[in-house]
Amino acid sequence: MSEINKNLVEELKWRGMIHDMMPGTEEQFNKEMTTAYVGFDPTADSLHVGHLVSVMILRHLQKAGHRPLAVIGGATGMIGDPSFKSDERVLLDENSIAKNIAGVKVQMEKFLDFDCGDNSAKILNNYDWLKEFSFIDFAREAGKHISVNYMMAKDSVKKRLETGLSFTEFTYQLLQGWDFYHLYTNENCKVQMGGSDQWGNIVTGTELVRRKARGEAFAVTCPLITKSDGTKFGKTESGAVWLDPEKTSPYKFYQFWLNVSDEDAEKYIKIFTFKSREEIEALITEHKEAPHLRVLQKALAEDITERVHSKEDLDMAIKASSILFGKKVTEELKAIDERTLLQVFEGVPQVEIAKDALAEMDAIELLSSATEGMVFPSKGEARKMIKGGGVSVNKEKIADDAMAKDFELLQGKYILAQKGKKNYFLIKAI
Repeated sequence: MSEINKNLVEELKWRGMIHDMMPGTEEQFNKEMTTAYVGFDPTADSLHVGHLVSVMILRHLQKAGHRPLAVIGGATGMIGDPSFKSDERVLLDENSIAKNIAGVKVQMEKFLDFDCGDNSAKILNNYDWLKEFSFIDFAREAGKHISVNYMMAKDSVKKRLETGLSFTEFTYQLLQGWDFYHLYTNENCKVQMGGSDQWGNIVTGTELVRRKARGEAFAVTCPLITKSDGTKFGKTESGAVWLDPEKTSPYKFYQFWLNVSDEDAEKYIKIFTFKSREEIEALITEHKEAPHLRVLQKALAEDITERVHSKEDLDMAIKASSILFGKKVTEELKAIDERTLLQVFEGVPQVEIAKDALAEMDAIELLSSATEGMVFPSKGEARKMIKGGGVSVNKEKIADDAMAKDFELLQGKYILAQKGKKNYFLIKAI
């Protein structure tokens, strides 16, 4: 049996990762290796940063010597949890859920160890034990143990009564409770963990274990993460921040963490990294001495980007980030790949020109008539600003208006023009 090598609850408390906890939970963790689970809705084929708190808790659980279970709601995902949502979810079909589960499993493996002996992590799909569970069985085995009065008293149900709550959603807490009962009897799982909005559903599970199995089960919830300005964590103007690099690129993922406020960085570095208390306190002290250097944000962004993606993706993201704000960054510009280049300069004006024609034009022509006036409306304006030192091509200043007839193409097809400090243009040679 794995040894309990640290006080899990104490660790989670100083990191700000506990919201509510049933009495006796800490004693259970300190007494023996304990199996605990977190449920994940398979509503997409990727986790997003909002899921990371629960994933990090499972990792802390395993590091402390306990056994983590990640339960994918293949069955409950077909219904949708009504907790603190104003509308009923769109129900997913079986094929969509199977695809989503496969994507989530891959991402889980970057955080949890699935081959480390007694406390190896395990991913389960509740569809496996609920698919043959008939309505009559459900009514007899689960429904008779939990009263309607008990279910109606839950805040998540009360709030939805005003707008309407379907029977399907009303039964959700019983289905989740049955998951806990099943895991208690089949996996010796004694603790369920989740977001604070899940407290009612989790407690229903502990009650079902108590009434039906005559057992003792426990609950822990973590706070729902918010930003210091009151806006929702994990959302940007373009939508959710995903762990899948095809949905959110490593560059944008890195930028998301790099751009958090000082207040949020101090909170997030405790939650989203495994750095020790001593390391984090040292970083906070260093950051406060020179906030403009953004020490906390960089440490946070580097740590979580490398864990979710890779060292190579992190290096690419750092190079890409330096392009907009650094001075001597021509080599970084050449080193990043096409996808990252387009992400860094997403939204800047673009124009296409014939690659063959490039050899015959100088900087003046390139930046005016050849690019249809996108950069400069006339050769005269281009010449004037070049002489004033306000124009760069591929992040190198143009000092001579007749300079460069042999333009180097980035990634074999792009030229980056810059007018002044903030005006960028992408020229694509085809």
